[in-house]
Amino acid sequence: MLRVIIADDHPIVRIGQKVVIEANGRCKVVAEADGPDQLLALVDSTPCDILVTDFAMPGNQQADGYGLLGLMRRRHPDLPVILVTMFANVATLRESFAQGARAILAKSASARELPLAIAAVSEGRTFVSECLRAQLAEAGTGNQQAVPQLSGKEREVVRMLASGMTVSQIAARVNRSISTISKQKSTAMTRLCISTDVDLFAYARAAGMVP
Repeated sequence: MLRVIIADDHPIVRIGQKVVIEANGRCKVVAEADGPDQLLALVDSTPCDILVTDFAMPGNQQADGYGLLGLMRRRHPDLPVILVTMFANVATLRESFAQGARAILAKSASARELPLAIAAVSEGRTFVSECLRAQLAEAGTGNQQAVPQLSGKEREVVRMLASGMTVSQIAARVNRSISTISKQKSTAMTRLCISTDVDLFAYARAAGMVP
């Protein structure tokens, strides 16, 4: 019997995941967490074989997203982590694998694919949702663990955009032209395989660029 801990800040999501996980009779949900603080406490105190966690959850002491993944990897390196995310872009996929995730599911497909992901990680394999695999293929990346690299100026622009500044305000702040800032923003989004400002801001938050 595989012991599973699940974490999501929405109770209805946890209820659905528990039903799906326990349906085949080979897995048991041994604990549930509603945020990163409770999750880390549970993992430290509750023996388990697999962790299924949301990517973005509010926490008072511990960070979510990549920070949580990195901490889990350091504290429990042998615990397979299945990440469930609504931030379905290539940048998130690459960085999440680099930070130790063993499987990544799109929230829209998590119920259907969760048993497949559990089976994969329990056998030492990785798993990616079908819709996310398509994005990886379209991006032309054969290496899921390759982390996109931004230049220092591109990272600076992304950070300031995510903190609420406009392109014009950034240009005035760093003494560059508006067209230069716009180009750096566009180049950063291309490198990250991100197409919308919402995804760009989500990436910046998850990457620890902004609180």
